[in-house]
Amino acid sequence: MLKRDQRVWSRDELVATMRASELVVSKALDALVSAGLASTEAEGAVYMPVNDEVAACVDQLEQVYTVRPDAVRRAIVSSTTSGAAAFANAFKLRKD
Repeated sequence: MLKRDQRVWSRDELVATMRASELVVSKALDALVSAGLASTEAEGAVYMPVNDEVAACVDQLEQVYTVRPDAVRRAIVSSTTSGAAAFANAFKLRKD
């Protein structure tokens, strides 16, 4: 959404447009900033890849998503699940 409509988006606008919670939007924006895809300021967030290579990767991913959206969704979910599983495993008690 940030890429499609390249302007400054307030958090409230993102919450309303995406029909998501403030927490979901905040975490997503943090991830986008960490990945070098967006910038956040007091006014809001804007699509801002750190370099041309990152921008090209995003363009390529958009093309793949138009042809194989389920494959892209599965890749996103599988990478999220593995991180959550690793976090959960950190709290497991081990037998001596």
